[in-house]
Amino acid sequence: MQWNIAQAKQRFSEVVKQAAVEPQLIYNRSTPVAAVIAAEDLADYQHWKAEKAQPTSVADEFAKLRQILREEGIEDGLDIPPRVDRPNAFMQMLETDHPELLKTGQ
Repeated sequence: MQWNIAQAKQRFSEVVKQAAVEPQLIYNRSTPVAAVIAAEDLADYQHWKAEKAQPTSVADEFAKLRQILREEGIEDGLDIPPRVDRPNAFMQMLETDHPELLKTGQ
């Protein structure tokens, strides 16, 4: 429900009771200025905010993706077929200019 500041002050106990059901928005001249929410929703919000505040690295994100793959039963990763739609310019250069590197595995 939406309340203006004067209503929220006059009926504060009702605002608090209704916050247990859904967030109660408080407006000042058609602009939202505050919200009264249940304590458990506040705890969830604070937990979410703390997680968002921690910087994550690319390695952390890949670790999360690997965990999701494990949970989905794809433990070895995704099957990615070899690319065959265009030539590999680097390999062509090696074959032409340095064939000895390909033979010795250097």
